[in-house]
Amino acid sequence: MKQIINTEKAPGAIGPYSQAVKAGGFLFLSGQLPIDPSTGEMDKDIESQTAQSLKNARAIIESAGLTMESVVKTTVFLSDMNHFSKMNEVYKTFFVSNYPARSAVEVARLPKDALVEIEMIVLY
Repeated sequence: MKQIINTEKAPGAIGPYSQAVKAGGFLFLSGQLPIDPSTGEMDKDIESQTAQSLKNARAIIESAGLTMESVVKTTVFLSDMNHFSKMNEVYKTFFVSNYPARSAVEVARLPKDALVEIEMIVLY
């Protein structure tokens, strides 16, 4: 059985998907774009976009009663791998210790021409 997780503290889905789904002891987060949920806008630089994507993910995780410490796997989609080191500097500030497993890949294009999108798997 699955349970849909949604919060107004993160941007709503821009398609036919849920912000997150709880199933089988895990919370699966859809990719989080760097959209500010209060304005609907995105900043232009990779550092701000990374921080916003992670804030959006954290808001969803917290709405499910969990913390970032429960994240077991992330996937970071970058529009340009040259952004990797700047993204990484921001990314590491969102995890205190015991970093989750991670993949980072360059993609041809992201929705809304974002520079980054981050999805997560969280232990429930």
